[in-house]
Amino acid sequence: MPGTIQSIERAAAALRLLANTGRPLALAELSAALDLPRPTAHGILRTLREVGFVDQDPSSSLYSVGAGLGSLSTPGWDRHDLRSRSMNWADALAGGTGCAVFVGVPDGRVVSLVHHVFRPDGSPQRLRTNETVPMHATALGKCLLAFAPLVTPAARDLDLHRYTGRTATTPAALESQLVVARRRGCATGFAEYTPGVGGAAVPLRGAGGLAVGALAISGPVEHLFGSGGVARARLVDQLTAAAREISVTLGHS
Repeated sequence: MPGTIQSIERAAAALRLLANTGRPLALAELSAALDLPRPTAHGILRTLREVGFVDQDPSSSLYSVGAGLGSLSTPGWDRHDLRSRSMNWADALAGGTGCAVFVGVPDGRVVSLVHHVFRPDGSPQRLRTNETVPMHATALGKCLLAFAPLVTPAARDLDLHRYTGRTATTPAALESQLVVARRRGCATGFAEYTPGVGGAAVPLRGAGGLAVGALAISGPVEHLFGSGGVARARLVDQLTAAAREISVTLGHS
């Protein structure tokens, strides 16, 4: 059986030390307490500071527990920030794919749209926000179910309402679609919410790779899918590239 990962053990020890000492600590104190060389201790603390788990006072350089630890139970980005960071890429994606583009975040048992772009034909952009779509019947929702389990319900807890003859209406059917989505890295929907309309979606990731939202394209099924109901590779590649660029702005490396 593989052993423990030493760097994670050391980071956990540093956090435990800062949380229980009751006062900010200097690098030298942390280094001595953890029996680590100063460069090693500094590298650990710098990484913990960058992810928000450790704070460093700019005047004294002392370290303390960061506010990020208290927000572990509420992952995700503020929806206004997510919209502003994704807007340019979503707009370009709409123009490049000829599809409507959505950015969404989990909102209970539905997906809340934070950005909805229509520009497949060069017409003026329209923004529709704060609307919701079902998780089980859309590519956007299935992407979040597949890649963001911390903030989405289990398939068995959803109201699997039938919208079209293709909608998954049992937990087993939905779970099988999520397995395929995880394997491919992309969720799809084939006329499951609106007749004749399909979609494809990939996760948006923040620091550490955590899925914080999803980016989706939507359009006529004949435009999005080729033979066998497989999403066209060209469109998925553009979607994935845009999601990757947006994720970089969210702190994903």
